[in-house]
Parts: sequence; C-alpha cells; structure tokens
Amino acid sequence: MEYNFIGRDLEITDAMRSHAEDKFDKLDRFFNQIIDAKVVMSYNSKGTSTPARVEVQLNIPNGLLRAEENGVDTYAAVDLVLDKLERQLKRYKGKWEVRQQRQQQEDPSPFLTLTDENDYVEEPAEVVRVKQHVLRPMAPEDAAIQMDGLGHDFYLFRNSETDKVSVIYLRDDGNYGVIEPANR
Repeated sequence: MEYNFIGRDLEITDAMRSHAEDKFDKLDRFFNQIIDAKVVMSYNSKGTSTPARVEVQLNIPNGLLRAEENGVDTYAAVDLVLDKLERQLKRYKGKWEVRQQRQQQEDPSPFLTLTDENDYVEEPAEVVRVKQHVLRPMAPEDAAIQMDGLGHDFYLFRNSETDKVSVIYLRDDGNYGVIEPANR
C-alpha cells in the first residue's frame, strides 16, 4: 500500500511515519485490495485533552473509506483510527463479497456472509422510503436554520449564491459543512 503523509501544524517524524505504516499495513488482512492511504496528522494544543488528530482516507475499489480520531498524541490517535478502519473494512469486505457472489449467480437471493468467526455481515439495506423535497433557493445560513428547525443532521437546498444543489450538514465539532457538486 502506498502512503501519503501530510502534517498540519506538525512535522511528521520518521518514528511517527513508521508507527503509522506498521499499524496500517495490518489492514491488508481485512481487505487486501487497498490502493493507497492518505494520512493527515495535526496537533491543536488549545485547551483540549486530546490535542493530536489523525485523519485517514483509504482508496479501495469502487470507493473510499475515511476515519478520524483524536488522541493524547499521534501514536494513540493512530491506534484509535485503526480500530475504526478495521470495522469499516470488515463491513465493506462483507458487502463486497456478497456483490461478487451475486454477480456470479443467476438468481441472486438474500443471505448472510461469514467474514470472520461469528462475524456475520448482513445484506446492504434497501430503500424503504422516498421523499420528495422542493429545492428552494436560499443562502446556506437560511438552510442551517431550516435544518435546525426540523431537527435533522443535514438539509438539501439550492444555494442562491452559486445556484447549485447543495447539502448542509452538522459537523461533529458543532459547526456546519456544505457539500456542493464539483464543476468538471
């Protein structure tokens, strides 16, 4: 697996890089088709008990997996993010194997797949409800108010500033994020 390390307000030492690579190399036992990994390490010493942050993005066939964790130092944060990635890879591998088996079968039927000892992965969830939503032009700030009023974690709207369909969402840190389609 190829690694791309990025340090934000932090110089990544050889020891930190080696520790992370050793840990992330173990992910191959869960899913051996990982293409590459982007690892961002940062440090924020302003009044937090867990100032080190590690964000990892794994490029895998037909998608990517992403996890982030905070820790007392980068070594602890790497260990914590590794646990998250292991769980995600187990779940992804189970779904991937089900898809592969379905493609090989003529008459696919729902079933469970055994990935590890006593670790069953269920079929992907099916769409059970479709909602229609009128996309009214509004500023992201107005969309945030609408979202909060509905008690949702995200809200779909047409951004009046860019005239693009956008999604505003509530981040873990309590702030808001906006997702817009890229121009290609």
